[in-house]
Parts: sequence; C-alpha cells; structure tokens
Amino acid sequence: MKILMICTEKLPIPPVLGGAIQTYIAGILPHISKFHDITVLGISDSSLPEQETINGIHYVRVPGKIFEIYREGVVRYVESNQFDLIHIFNRPRLVMPIRNVAPKAKITLSMHNDMFNPEKIDPEEAKAVLGEVSNIVTVSNYVGNVIRDLYPEASPKIRTIYSGVDTERFLPGNHPKMQKIRNEIRRANGLENKTVILFAGRLSRNKGVDKLIRALPELSKKFKDLALVIVGSKWFSQEAVTDYIAYVRALAKKLPVPVVTTGFVSPDEIQNWFAAADLFVCTSQWQEPLARVHYETMAAGLPIVTTARGGNPEVILINENGLVVENPEDPSCFAEKISQILSDKSLMRRMGEKGRELAVSRYQWDRVASELLEVWERSKAVEQEKTDEEHVVEAVTVESVTEEGTKEQVLDVSAEMASIRKQLEANFVQNVLVLQAKLEKAEEKEEFAKHIAKAKEKLEKKMKKKLAKLEEKELEGKKKIAELEATLASGEIGQEEYEKERTAIQTQLVEMLAKIVEEAHEQVDKASKEILEKVTPKRESEHKKQVIEQSNIVYEDNVEQSNVVYEDNEDANVRKKQRDKKKSGTRKQKKQKNANIWVISSKK
Repeated sequence: MKILMICTEKLPIPPVLGGAIQTYIAGILPHISKFHDITVLGISDSSLPEQETINGIHYVRVPGKIFEIYREGVVRYVESNQFDLIHIFNRPRLVMPIRNVAPKAKITLSMHNDMFNPEKIDPEEAKAVLGEVSNIVTVSNYVGNVIRDLYPEASPKIRTIYSGVDTERFLPGNHPKMQKIRNEIRRANGLENKTVILFAGRLSRNKGVDKLIRALPELSKKFKDLALVIVGSKWFSQEAVTDYIAYVRALAKKLPVPVVTTGFVSPDEIQNWFAAADLFVCTSQWQEPLARVHYETMAAGLPIVTTARGGNPEVILINENGLVVENPEDPSCFAEKISQILSDKSLMRRMGEKGRELAVSRYQWDRVASELLEVWERSKAVEQEKTDEEHVVEAVTVESVTEEGTKEQVLDVSAEMASIRKQLEANFVQNVLVLQAKLEKAEEKEEFAKHIAKAKEKLEKKMKKKLAKLEEKELEGKKKIAELEATLASGEIGQEEYEKERTAIQTQLVEMLAKIVEEAHEQVDKASKEILEKVTPKRESEHKKQVIEQSNIVYEDNVEQSNVVYEDNEDANVRKKQRDKKKSGTRKQKKQKNANIWVISSKK
C-alpha cells in the first residue's frame, strides 16, 4: 500500500530534537518500509531539507509549531497526493480536514496522549472522527480506556500497541560497549564510588522531579554513597529557566548529596547517562500515558521506581523489574520505595536483569512494527470486505432468480440514507467548528447558535424530500425487477436481456443517489456561507472592497484552498497606501479586521 504517516506539529522527524512520537516513528520505519511505500509528513526544521528520501522512505516537511499553520500545510499536501492509508499520530483534529480532501483513503489514528478529552476536542467533532477512522492504536491501556469511557462506541476500533526501544543502543553499564563510557562519565562528574539515581525528562511540575529531590535528605541518612543526576530541560532542546526549574535548582543546592544537572541531552547521547546510572526514578505527577523512558531504562538494565499515574505501571512487574509509588505527591513514598531497592543489592541486580530481559523479549521495534502492520492489513481487509459486499449487491447472477423470488435487491436506499446523513453531519460539524473559531464577540456567538439551529433544520427538510424521491424510485425499481424476473422465468426474455435491463435500473438508482449526495454537500456549503454572511457584518471602504471568494471549509467539490481567501484589488490598495503615506509618513497602517476572520491577502 501507499501509506502516509503524519507526525505532530511540535518536533521534527527524524527525532533530531527528541520526542516520544518522533522516536516511535523512527523506530518502526526500517521494518514497515520493507512492506509498504512510506511517506512521512512532519514539520520543517532548519537542520532538515523540505523533502528527502532516505533508505526508500520519503520525508516531506511543512511549516509547523502552531497547529493551525501545520494543518493547512498537511491538508494542501494530502489534497495534491493520493494514498491508500493515512496514519495520523496523536492529532484527532486532523482527521476531518484530511477526510474532506482524501475521501477514499483509510485512516488509522495513533493516540499517545488523552487528546479526546472534551477540553482538547469538541465532543461532536470527536464522534465524527471516531466514525471516520478504521483503527485507533494506543500506547497504553490507560489511553485506550480514557477513549472508551468517553466514547464507548469506539471500543471495537481500539488496540493497545506498547512502544519499543533500540536494545542495541540502550545497553547496561556493564556491557563491554558501555563500560568505558560509564566510567568516563562518572569520573568526569565526580560520581565514582557513588550509587547514582537517575531522573530523565522535562523539568516541569507534572513530571515532578522536585519530589525526588525532597526525598533524598531522608535517604542520605541511611545510604552514604548516593548521588543524583537530573537529565532534561524546560522542553526538549529549550534551556530557558522557568520558575519551576529555579525552584528545583534551589532545592538541589541544599541537598547533602552530589547533584549533576545536564540540561538537554541529544537523543543520540542520552543512552550514555542511563549506562552511567544505577537506579531510575520516574516521578510523574500527572496521568502520564506511559513515559517511554521506562523502555529505555529496562533496556539499560536499571531497576525502576515509577508512579501509579496513567499507563506507567503497565510495564512494571512488581518486585521483578521495579516498584510503583501509589502516592507520588508525598516525597517520603519515593524514599520508601527507593530504600527498599537500595537495601537489597541482590534485588537491585535481579530487577535490572529482568528489565533487560523484558526489553529484549517484549519491547523491541520489530514487535511494534509487526503489530502495526497487522492493524494496517486489517484495515485493508475490512475495506475489501465492504467492496466485496458492494459487488455482491450490484452483481447480476442466475442464482439470484429462484422459486422464492429474487434474493438480491436493487440499491438499499434505507442503508444508504444512514450513511449519507453520517457524512453530511460530519461535514456540517466540521464547518461549524471552523466558523465558530472565528467569532470572538459574545453577541456574534449567540446569533451564530441561532443560525446553526435553523440551518440544520432547513438542511434536514431538504434531505427528507430528496431521499423520499429516491425511495419512490427504489420501489419502482423493485417492481420492475420483479416483472423482469417473471418474464425471465416464463421464457419471454433471455438471461442477457434480463441482465441488461436490471443493470440499467440499478445504474439509474446509483446515479440518482450520487446526484443527491453532491447536491446535499452543496447545500451544506451554501448554508455555511449564509451563516457567515448573516453573523459577519459587511465592511466596505471607498478604496478597497474585499469579496469572499471561498470559505475555509473544504468540501468534496472543486474547492482549491482551505482558507477563507479575500481577493484584494491591488491598484486600489496601492493608491490607498500612497494616500496614507502622504497624509502621515509616521503613521502605521492599521491592520484590518473583518469579523475576527483571518484575512489572507493574495498579493502576486
């Protein structure tokens, strides 16, 4: 299959700046690219070209960082390229815009966070998204259960596929490849003859490293050879000092044990710090989906102390590869679990060995890729089943004529009606969301809601009339089919004539349905524009008129752009600038607002 994998707008791919999702994609690409034609779409970065092909994998990069900007670039690219399957990572809000420009592609969604929460996606849009995707892959049962609790209907589509790790790169400190590196790091940082506790992650309150720091004074009373290493920064490569980071540093200065803070460490060097450590502690305070540092820690042969938050405990076998802190808000709970491991060197060694064993047997990238390939193949199989069913409905066979009458019917309008309404509802919901985002004034939003209700009622009435006509045609078709079957059975007509007539009836109904669907989408388009015109006051100036050329909602017609485009009269604009300049050389031209809708001037 020809497959497009769409990364998020935060970090580039390959993971030159790190990132769990970026690392996930990079880990599985060498395996899945053996079976499919893969294109990876991500954000542009100064260190990477806009397009390149590496080991047969095509990389395309568009402007990102801000979701709305990234979405525009993604939609434009998908609109001009065809794919059999599109795999979207952690951005359910990309599904509907992509579906609008890729109506035939299968869509798989990978969820690495709880992005289906109501504060992150409107429930109506979420339902439309869940109806469009073939499968939802989650990185933990926790993430899957969050979606199930919110939308039980999504349950059959959800599958947990735990992430992976490169076990040839992340190695225990006593491995021949890592012994020298371990010794050099420990010697350079004054960690010789120390039991090194490692934290690796972003320095933020929800990651909670301050809890570990506050646990160390109690631990230092019992264990005299401790040291702490904190690997990480504000956000990946960003080294800015936040209030929280300043607080952490202040706490660390008061500790009776050595503390090494590395700041951001490049993804291709992070494994060295794992090899230099003796115990890893994850202090997550939030409902973490499942931090990938757990996999890296296991591969590095380190015991783990983690928190009962989100999916983190799902990879922990209690007393085998680690321990779980049930109350991570209390530093003394960390002290208790860490002390339990440090007090038993034999247990500490066995935990590290078990972690390494699990990483090699369960969490390698080839296993992740294999499970993902199964999901993709299932999407393909389901699509084929649907196609086969359609062919059965349309096929004309001798077996369809029996003594009991026909077993095969013409187009099932009742079934198609439900499908049509689902498509239109999703289209309308997406339109409403896009329009609503442009309104800021309370009175505009209130008026907007009224027009939405009226528009939906109007659309429903029109659909009922059109589908009622189609139902009449369906009944007529069934009668004609029955008459044809009777004449075929009596021998008045032959099989060839029967098939020809029956196919003509079926074709007429299919064409009529297609026309209704096309007209319905046009009505949705028209209704959306009418709402925009009613809510948005028209503003015209003497020297510049702006004409709405397109809405920023993408439909299945010939819309060429996804943004609302206003066409400037360039000559008038030039004259206006000259006049403004003449009036006041120092006055800056005011930015024009048109009902809080972004105006993108088209200057050629």
